[in-house]
This record gives sequence, C-alpha cells and structure tokens, in this order.
Amino acid sequence: MTTLSVRSPLLAVALVLAGVLAGCATPAPTPSVPPPAPATTANPPVPATRPAVQPVEVQPVAPATQMQPAGNGMAANGYGSASSEALSRMLAYADRARSLQSGEAAAEIARIGDPGDSAPLQMQLALALAQTRNPADLARATALMQRVAGSAQAEAQPLQPLARVLAARYLEQRRVEDDRDRQVAQLKEAQRRIDHLNDRIEALRAIERSFGRPSNGAARPSP
Repeated sequence: MTTLSVRSPLLAVALVLAGVLAGCATPAPTPSVPPPAPATTANPPVPATRPAVQPVEVQPVAPATQMQPAGNGMAANGYGSASSEALSRMLAYADRARSLQSGEAAAEIARIGDPGDSAPLQMQLALALAQTRNPADLARATALMQRVAGSAQAEAQPLQPLARVLAARYLEQRRVEDDRDRQVAQLKEAQRRIDHLNDRIEALRAIERSFGRPSNGAARPSP
C-alpha cells in the first residue's frame, strides 16, 4: 500500500515529464500560408472615341486647257459675255491697226485725241502710236498699256491680260530699237573716222607728188 502510494507520485511525475518531452519533440505546426491571389490582368485603356468625320463633297475643278461653259466658268472668272465682246473688239482693232502706215497711224491718233480715263480708248491710242515707228510714240504707247494693266476700273479688267502682253512687247521693241540706233551711231562714227583718214592720206600723197616735180626756176639745158 505504501509502495503503491510512493510509486503513484513518481508515476505521475514521469507521465508529466514524458508529456513535456513529447510536446517538445513534436514539431510545431507550420502556419498556413494563404494561397496567392490570382493575378488580375489590367484592362487596356479604352481609346477616346473621336467623332466620325463626315466626307465633304468637292466639286471637280476643270483643267486650264478644258473649255468651260460660258454660263459658269466665265462668270466665275469675272469674264461675262460683255467682257468677251470687249476683248474681241479690241483684238479686231489691234489687227486693223497693225497694217496702218505712218500717215494713217497719225490720222488715227488725231481721231482718238485725248483718251482720258477710258481703258478701251487708251489701248486703241497705244496701238496706233506703236505704228508710227517713232521712239517717242512707242514710249508713250508703253505707258498707256501699263496704265490699262494697272487700272482698277471694271472695263479694264477683261483687257488687262492683253495690255500686259503688249506692254512687255513694246518694252522689248524699245530695247531692240535702242540697240539698233546705238549701232548705227557707232557705224557713222567709224565711217567719219575712215573718211578723215582717207583725206589725210590723199594730202600726204599730194605732198609726195609735189616733191617729184621739177621746179619752174631750174635752168634749162642750152640747145
């Protein structure tokens, strides 16, 4: 009885020690790691929507070499039927003035008189002046054509392309005539010098011939 009572505390202590040792030998449970969250794919940015562009219908432009209708193209360019008639009349007058002689051109200039601010009369006077073959009249014709080309009047607009062409032609004609006059003056000066040299040569020849003649006072041989 006594022995069992003694052994009982010892047994209890042994059991406690065995439990402690068993607790120390048993590995501590690893903490549970939560599974990684699934990677969320970022949604691509939605591009900003632009408003739809409505196509614009463009009227086709006729090429420059294509004849345009008289009712649309000429009216859009500022050339109506009246402008075409004015240009046609001026072209017909220029064709007639081209065949004028100097006397006829002078009579036509007197008939037109002072053109004033009228662009058609200025062009007609310029065309007549260009036929006189006079440099001063050609310079005046050039100035009149330039006035028409730079005029802001409505009646001058259909005539301005022709006026610009004729003004450039008159300027070129003046340049050619100035070169011709300069060359003529140079030829005249060269001819004058040649004539002067010829006169001196003839004078020297006369002096030379006078040395070869016998003098009147020389003694003649006795018979």
